[in-house]
Order: sequence, then C-alpha cells, then structure tokens
Amino acid sequence: MSISNPEFSTSSIMDPVRVTAASDHANAPTSVLVLAAIGVVFGDIGTSPLYALKECFSPEHGIPYSPAAVMGIISLIFWSLILIVTVKYVVFVLRADNNGEGGVLSLMALALRATRSDRKKISAGLLMLGALGACMLLGESVITPAISVLSAIEGLEVIAPDLKRYVIPLTLVIVTLLFYVQSYGTAAVGRLFGPVMVIWFSVLAILGVVNIYNNPQILAAVSPLYAVAYIQEHALQAYIVMGSVVLCVTGVEALYLDMGHFGRKPVRMAWLFVALPALLANYFGQGALVLSNPQAIENPFYLMAPEWALWPMVGLAALATVIASQAVISGAFSLANQGILLGLLPRMEILHTSETERGQIYMPMVNWALLALVIFTVIQFKESGNLAAAYGISVTTTMLITTTMLGVVMYNEWKIKPIFVFLLIGLFFIVDFSFWTANLIKVKDGGWYPLGLGAICFLMLTTWHKGRRLLRERVEADSIRLPEFVSALLAHPPHRVGGTAVFLTAHIDFVPVALLHNLKHNRVLHERVIFLKLSIWDVPYVRDDERLTVKELGGNVFIVRAVHGFKETPDINRVLALLETQTGMKLELSDTSFFLARDTVVPSNLPGMAIWRERLFAWMMQNAAKPSDFFKIPPNRVVELGTKIEI
Repeated sequence: MSISNPEFSTSSIMDPVRVTAASDHANAPTSVLVLAAIGVVFGDIGTSPLYALKECFSPEHGIPYSPAAVMGIISLIFWSLILIVTVKYVVFVLRADNNGEGGVLSLMALALRATRSDRKKISAGLLMLGALGACMLLGESVITPAISVLSAIEGLEVIAPDLKRYVIPLTLVIVTLLFYVQSYGTAAVGRLFGPVMVIWFSVLAILGVVNIYNNPQILAAVSPLYAVAYIQEHALQAYIVMGSVVLCVTGVEALYLDMGHFGRKPVRMAWLFVALPALLANYFGQGALVLSNPQAIENPFYLMAPEWALWPMVGLAALATVIASQAVISGAFSLANQGILLGLLPRMEILHTSETERGQIYMPMVNWALLALVIFTVIQFKESGNLAAAYGISVTTTMLITTTMLGVVMYNEWKIKPIFVFLLIGLFFIVDFSFWTANLIKVKDGGWYPLGLGAICFLMLTTWHKGRRLLRERVEADSIRLPEFVSALLAHPPHRVGGTAVFLTAHIDFVPVALLHNLKHNRVLHERVIFLKLSIWDVPYVRDDERLTVKELGGNVFIVRAVHGFKETPDINRVLALLETQTGMKLELSDTSFFLARDTVVPSNLPGMAIWRERLFAWMMQNAAKPSDFFKIPPNRVVELGTKIEI
C-alpha cells in the first residue's frame, strides 16, 4: 500500500460524527471581531472604488459620457452591491458554513455531504466544480495584488503626469516586499489591518458625502428605474459595461472564505454598518463629481479629493491595497493547504507562522510562484485598466460556481422547498450569468489571462486527483487483505525484535507494501506494530477526543486511524502523543521506526489517462514533498522502501 496524500471521500468505513474544534473567535468580544473583520475580509472589495467606475467609462468600451449613463451605471453598481453582496452572500451564502468555515472548498464539501448517496456522477461533478472554483480564486490571488497596487500608485499621475514612469517600478517594489515578508507571518501586521481599514472606509465615506452634498441629484440613482432605463435604451452598451460594473463586487468571496476566522455575525455587522455605507457613499460621490465635471471620469476617485490631500490619499490607498493583497495571498495559502488535504494537490512544504493562532501558514512554493506571476502580470498589462477584463472573469466564474453549489446545499441539506430554491437560485444565476457573459466579451482584451491560469491549474488538479485514484486502484488490485494476513502471520510469526514499527498506510483494509518488503528483506516483526492511516473528514477541524480510532488485531498489532479536518495539517508527533494519552500505550520516539513506501509511477498504455497526463502525474509525484517532511516525522526514524507502479 502506497503512502500518499490523504484522500478526500464522501463516505468512509467509520462514518464520522460531524464535529469541529472550538472556534478561535468563540470568546472574543464582537466589537473586536468586527474590527478585525474590517481589516481582513473587506480589503479587496474596499479598494474597488479605485478603479470600478473609471473602468465603466473606459474609452476601450466605447461608452459615451452622458448624465443618463452616469445615473444608470451608479444605479447598476448600487443594486449589484445590494443583490450580490448583501442578499446573496451576506444573507444566504454565509449560512452555508461548514462547521463555521467558509470558502468554495468548504461549500464543495458541504454540497458533497448533502448529496452523499449512490449518485457518484453528481459527487464527481461537484468535486470538479469546487476544484475549478479554487483555481479561479488562485487566479484572483495573482490579479488582485497587481490591479490593486497599480490602481493606487496610478494616483501619482493625477498629482503630476511626469510621475507616470515611476508607477510600474514602484508597484514591482511594493509587491516584491509584500511577498518577501510572508515568511514572517501576518500576526503582528494583522493587528494594524483593522484600524487602517477603518480609516480607509472613513475617508471613502467623507469624500463621498462631500461630493454628494455638492450634487445631491445623484441620490436618485437608488431607484432601479435608472438602471432599467439605461439597459432598455442602450442594451448593447449596458451589456458591455456590466463587465466593468462587476468590479465593484471583487473580493466578495472573501466574505465567505474568511468567515471561519471571525464568525458569521461580525462579518455581517462589519459589512452592513461599515463597509457597505462607506462604499455606497463613495460610489455615489464619484457619480456626483462626474455629473458636475465630466472630465473627472479619467480618475474620479482621486479627483474627489482636494489637491492638498492627493499625496496622503496615494499613501493611504497604497497601504489599503497592500492589506487587500495580503488577504488574498493568505487565502491562497489556505486554499492550497485545503487542496492538498482534500487530495487535489501534491504535498508541499507548509510552515506555521504563529504558535497561538491556528490557520496562519506560509507555503514557500505557492508564495514564490504567486510573486513570479504577479510580476509578469504587472509587466504584461502595465495599467490597472488593462487588468479589469482579466479580473472580471475570475470573479464572475467563482460567483457562478458558488451559486450552483449553494442551490445543491439549499435543496439537499437545508430541505428548502424546490420552488423557492428554483426561484432564488434562478435569480442569482441570471445575475451572475449576465456578468459572466459580459466579461467573456473581453477575452481577447485580457480575459484570456485568468482563463489560461485557471485551465493550467485545473489540469494539474484533475490530473493529480485522477492519477491518485488510478494509483490506488492499481495497488489495491494486487493487495492482500490485512486482517487475514495478520492472522496467518501471527499463527507462524517471524522473529520479533524490540521496539515499535509504524507503517503508514493509505487503506486500512490492505497490507502496506512497506510491511511486505520489510518481511521479505529483514525477516523480522517488531514487538509492537501499528498500521496508521491519516484520514481527512469533510469538516474544517476535528476535536482531539474524536481524532483517533484504535482496533487491536491481536499479538500487539493495532490499526490506528487518525482523522483531521481539511484545514488542519497532520502531525505524526501529535498523533502519537494523543495515542499514548488516550490508550495508555507507551511510545518512545527513540524506540519507534516509521516505514513508508516510496512509490515511483511508471506511465504506461494501460487504460486510465492519456500518456502525457500520466507523465505529468509522475512528475508531480516525483516533486511532491516527502511524506516524512509533510507529516513531520523525525528523519532519523524513517525507513523508506521503494516500489514501482504502472498506471
């Protein structure tokens, strides 16, 4: 039996009780959590005013300026924030928590649990849909730092056009420093996020209110009639501009993804009482400014501010966009970690940057890959406006996937009447699909970029997932049943030596290959033998009192199953400590050997995948982190026994 990443499954031999460890935010005051949520959750959507309205009137779209167009677009922005963010995400999607955790992979696990049955095709489809959503979110993690920091530094052009030549170099310096400090963790910096973003939202609101006061007629755009009238009179233009209107909701997935850090109530309160009012005030203020001064459409955000405030505004905007970028980078680490534990990605090095706060991790490979892609993105697209099309497709694709899986959860998990699910999800789907198709028009203008990133990522995820399934099937086909083998072995035991042997296995029903090799070559059996399987449940965290299941086969031979949530990193030392505490089994690390099978995949013409995908899978297997490193096994206690397997 090969040792590989723990396989995610919608069913298991030991049906798990759905539990979760106590939330980190359980005892924190609501006001503290609201402040923290403002800093982490709303950085991305909070910096959208830098570029959203400006992009709606981009000359490349051919949308001519007119007061009716301004009123119509502001109305579209208003109702997008209300329908998509407030109604869909804050009211409904945040209810779809997986034991307190959110995000597209959490929603996927929830949907899979809700459809647990013989409908394997539906489960496979949901798994692939969740993988695609994760890929698009990872693509968003590339685009967000580029477009956010670029749009902030472009404020230099408003101060003095000659400063334009410094925009790209300064952007590259900022993003490089941002990725460089990731290995130090975000705990200390994170304490500053909330207060800085409160200042940012306060400035957004103040600038907006001042400009609304100068031209209060913009408030009439609250009426949806302006949006409807604009769509009716300029159908094609309205359809095109919707691809830019969606920029006002970029970062909406962060509300759901980061729910587990703060809880549903603080996220809702932060949105309803701080972020939403400030954003609406600023967008309406920009609209009021543009109605009074059509030339301000070149950069309405910065032109809202008085001339003396431009330098501080550029500095504050740069800081806010760094915070927004930090949030999506941390989200990328979390998504990649979940993908590894759900069996969608190869093992990678994971470092915990905080000893007190769970979930703060750093993944060097992901970090430097993101930095390289962000640098390429900045150099390739050069301006925030050129990135708008790329950004929209990432956001709208993930929104569509979330809507689809939300419908599955509402029907199967919440048991809501089909007619209500159909009407509500149908409304969300029409809105999301309209935004998505509007962005597809921009494929040649930059939309190709996130689609390409997503396609490459999705190819690797599906290749890894299918390759591991084929590998498991090949191994199991030639495996021996474990209980019968142990019974026969103990009936005529080989020479037994002192100490404990731990055989990591991917399946508790079959004999690990490492044991067969050990018996064949060394012809000994340790005094105590433990077959250890590390399983992942479709919950984010598992309590320690639910983590272990132990079964004795006789002759001091045990099967141990250690379960983890998909947001936890398995740690052998912790598992052994729990085993000793809960069973009284004395385990001396210096007297324990860990046996692992090191699989070498050999591509072949056997049925399964195309030969080029088998080679890709073999390359991914070869470059995955060693099990001993990933599971934190002391290297001087590991015995690796290799085997070749054709797939």
